[in-house]
Amino acid sequence: MDFIDLRSDTVSWPTPEMRQAMADAQVGDDVWGDDPTVNLLQEQAARRLGKDAGLFVASGTMGNLVAVLSHCGRGAEVILGDKAHTFVYEAGGIAALGGVHPHTVPVQPDGTLPLNAIRGAIRPDNEHMPPTRLIALENTQGTIGGIPISKDYTDAVGVLAREHGIPLHIDGARIFNAATALNCPVDDLVEAADSVTFCLSKGLCAPVGSVLVGSEAFIARARRMRKLVGGAMRQVGVLAAAGLIALEKMTLRLQDDHRHARQLAEALADMPQFEIDLSTVQTNMVFFGLREDTGITPPELAQRLKEHHNILIMAGEWGFRAVTHYWITSDNISQVIAAIQEELP
Repeated sequence: MDFIDLRSDTVSWPTPEMRQAMADAQVGDDVWGDDPTVNLLQEQAARRLGKDAGLFVASGTMGNLVAVLSHCGRGAEVILGDKAHTFVYEAGGIAALGGVHPHTVPVQPDGTLPLNAIRGAIRPDNEHMPPTRLIALENTQGTIGGIPISKDYTDAVGVLAREHGIPLHIDGARIFNAATALNCPVDDLVEAADSVTFCLSKGLCAPVGSVLVGSEAFIARARRMRKLVGGAMRQVGVLAAAGLIALEKMTLRLQDDHRHARQLAEALADMPQFEIDLSTVQTNMVFFGLREDTGITPPELAQRLKEHHNILIMAGEWGFRAVTHYWITSDNISQVIAAIQEELP
């Protein structure tokens, strides 16, 4: 990259190895189930997360939508966090396309949903109310800093879900970041879940795609729902080839991204102009703000970094979000800190 892009890990480019694998990929017609590369990706993804089957989808949003449609019928209800990506950033798809009613509960500072709030949100068997058909968690919880959710908590939600005969879905777009931060095998981390999505194209560097995993019966329903929303693809092995490298290799190096995020956070904490809670920097995201008396707004500072130093960072009146990924090095972080110091009034 000829610029330093901290806006998101979605900006990560495929590696040279991925590009070569895509060029060399064996392909077939995935709608007919005979693309060997995507079949291998789906099998390996399911095995890695301890589930029976997998389904390649175009995006994490599609994966979550397909999961909700597969678990719920029209007029049913899903319990999820009020800051969940599915609720806030997925265009209301579960309601618009699935007729599924979202019942939100508050996301806590540690990324969890209060167990009592989940329990209280489960509907009684009453014809006046939508039936509760799904509980959904997000791990890591991106909207509050990429905080990982522990296995103990996830297991507790799983117990609660099973007590009421309700499946548990995890939006695990960055589940491998969570597993890395918690030093927990990813299959253990999601053991309680009936279905999980994870993204190949964020910190794992693939150019596109996510995988949805669950039971054989669930994935059979999900395949039909994927078709319904226009997600059936043909010679998709050219994309799955990059996904295999993402799954096999890129998941093993995420601690580097976490270390670089911490490097940035600790440097910012040493600068009196910034406000940052270091306890929230546990994976590859850094949320921070400027003190009111600094004399510059976050958007103004971000614009200066872009124009003068070729550094891109997400900024709003609320502050900044920086996300590290494969293409951000320790030297890049040092450059960013030096540039910020230069541009502060």
